[in-house]
Amino acid sequence: MRLEKVLKQMKERQMDYLIVCDPSSIEYLIGYKNNPGERMYVLLLSSDGHHTLFMNQLFYLDHDLDVDLVWYCDTDDYVQLLADHIVSPASVGVDKNFPAKFFMPLMSLKDETYFELGSQCVDLVRMVKDEEEQRLMIEASKINDQVIDEVIQICSKGNLSEKEVSQQIEAIYQKYGCSGNSFEPIVAYGKNGADNHHVGDQTMLQPGDSIIIDIGGLFHEYCSDMTRTVFYKDVSQKQKDVYELVLKAQKAAEAMIKPGVKLCDIDKCARDIIAQGGYTVEFNHRLGHFIGRDVHEWGDVSANFDLEVEEGMIFSIEPGVYLQGEFGVRIEDLVLVTKDGCQILNSYCKDLTIIG
Repeated sequence: MRLEKVLKQMKERQMDYLIVCDPSSIEYLIGYKNNPGERMYVLLLSSDGHHTLFMNQLFYLDHDLDVDLVWYCDTDDYVQLLADHIVSPASVGVDKNFPAKFFMPLMSLKDETYFELGSQCVDLVRMVKDEEEQRLMIEASKINDQVIDEVIQICSKGNLSEKEVSQQIEAIYQKYGCSGNSFEPIVAYGKNGADNHHVGDQTMLQPGDSIIIDIGGLFHEYCSDMTRTVFYKDVSQKQKDVYELVLKAQKAAEAMIKPGVKLCDIDKCARDIIAQGGYTVEFNHRLGHFIGRDVHEWGDVSANFDLEVEEGMIFSIEPGVYLQGEFGVRIEDLVLVTKDGCQILNSYCKDLTIIG
């Protein structure tokens, strides 16, 4: 079914072939998981329904796949092997992640071949989750609610650095049935919270610090992602005002989500509210991103995407305000688009909270 949907996208674009090299997309399409490292790993989709997977002989395969296999070794001319399976003249879609070290030689080997970026043929299909994917991601987010509660309780003791807290998180996910983190956790105290992708260091908590906790786990190959901001022992009026502003923006954006609404308009809703509160450049990232097998999948809740929301899409809503040298606030949920609205997948409290 997934392959058929991708072939339909190829047909609409009059594409004869599609080179897929993203391991997540290959697993999504044919159910085979591989980590190829630096070696060429390609699923070549053909509009005639005959698909071919190019595999290095060191890759391990213990079951049959419903595609043709071409095995090669490191000393073979494997790009030539790929070129031989593309019959010119042809229009060939190329994965956005296809390395130039393979793509450039392939182009030199194929006359009368038109190459174009073809990832959207897969990306648009992956955007809309089927019932089993939705079930897994709902469960992953329930686990995330439990994990973040434990992390906040650890922080409330005030005796561990950012790095020490971060180092405990993977084991907590594993306790709840995840294989580990879906991305490197972010635990940021005080002024470090103004760095969106802060890497935890030896910073210790001080009274009045904000604490940004941005975490996610990997559950049956699907990712969760959420952020909460809490305050240690005390909170200033400025911190309260910023927190309530960010929460207002998030709730308003979530409330407008339903099929037919454009992603860019959801972003604008939150951004306008934060701007009305006096902050513009301090909200310095997109409102959200799509998520599934990868924590960041193709598609943004931003001004760059006028794509209309569809039932089954799952993406984050995560406004923030970051005041350099002072503190940061970010609040993030995942949402599942339903028939007439959305289901917020995270239920952990978003009221302003003081711990310690």
